[in-house]
Amino acid sequence: MSGAVPCPFDEQGHVRRGCNGLSYTLEYTKTKGDSDEEVIQDGVRVFIEKKAQLTLLGTEMDYVEDKLSSEFVFNNPNIKGTCGCGESFNI
Repeated sequence: MSGAVPCPFDEQGHVRRGCNGLSYTLEYTKTKGDSDEEVIQDGVRVFIEKKAQLTLLGTEMDYVEDKLSSEFVFNNPNIKGTCGCGESFNI
């Protein structure tokens, strides 16, 4: 897998949290879980937890920096609603 960042990896998933039920999680990991899906794009390797795979299907993740903040932004076409602060969503 040439061009992929060898370590550390990101693991993406979601947890039940917030007023709308689900929230994204990102954690560093050095190993792929048995049921994790591996995605490599633009030299970045991401593992997606099995329980989050259907919820995140079609989701685009971007890193955005501006004068006030820097953050990962998720564009998930499956979302039916979000809370006012943008921390949680429902499907």
